[in-house]
Amino acid sequence: MCLLPALLLHPARAHAIDYRIATERSHAEFGIRLLWLRKITGRFEQIDGDITLSPHHDTATVDARIEVNSIRMDSERFRRWVLAPEFFDAEQYTTIHFISAPVPIAALEQGGALDGWLTLRGVTRPTRFELLPAHCSSSSPQNCLIELHGSIQRGDFGMTGYRTALSDRVELGLVIALDEAR
Repeated sequence: MCLLPALLLHPARAHAIDYRIATERSHAEFGIRLLWLRKITGRFEQIDGDITLSPHHDTATVDARIEVNSIRMDSERFRRWVLAPEFFDAEQYTTIHFISAPVPIAALEQGGALDGWLTLRGVTRPTRFELLPAHCSSSSPQNCLIELHGSIQRGDFGMTGYRTALSDRVELGLVIALDEAR
């Protein structure tokens, strides 16, 4: 039995921020097709933020910030390429930010759509992620993992370089581990 609602609805919660994203156990990923044959992937190792419950504890909001320079890739050449101005432009835009619309607590347990706003390269666009069902225990919130998957069109965020080599569709994923706010 999944206890995520019990975990998030615990009556002792009176903080404005109820949970923090555990940076050391969370990450974000992306994948994009190169020449429509090979997939290039990367993993952002620095993600932080908060999970905030509504006053009635019936919805939660995810607020996640990703450090662009924390990206790890198999190829240092590809890493330099995606950090360059034509792609993430990491020198000018150091973070990627996602803030969700309030999502029912039940969706965190059962899975479903998670709508929100993604800011990338200074451009904010509505974005939909798919929440995977989370299996959590109220006795150990640090073992709870919230997984989101979705995709964006990179051209919508001003990433228009390399159109002949790279697909416009970018797959995104977040794996968020929780810590109680202190």
